[in-house]
Amino acid sequence: MRKLGRSTGHRKMMLKNLVTSLLKHGRIITTETRAKEVRRIAEKMITLAKRHDLASRRMVLAEVLDETTVKNLFDKVAPKYQEKNGGYIRIVKIGPRRGDSSPMVVMELV
Repeated sequence: MRKLGRSTGHRKMMLKNLVTSLLKHGRIITTETRAKEVRRIAEKMITLAKRHDLASRRMVLAEVLDETTVKNLFDKVAPKYQEKNGGYIRIVKIGPRRGDSSPMVVMELV
């Protein structure tokens, strides 16, 4: 688990926000290190959603902040990946950020 230069609570909430945005919009632009952490969590959420039971819905709700996004995840996103075992998220490098040269990436659902 990377610390990302933040306190525990701040880091957890930032990652939850990024996961929620990724599942809501289908793609986000972020730094490479954040993307690698978000991928771990988001792939677990999609795998849980594929089980499609109440316990998995509650576990996803603990990590994803928006209930409509969870409903969308269970109804539309998870069925697309039903036959696939992992590898739901693509990370594409887009070069350094202008201000501080941090490596930026586009994360998207495959």
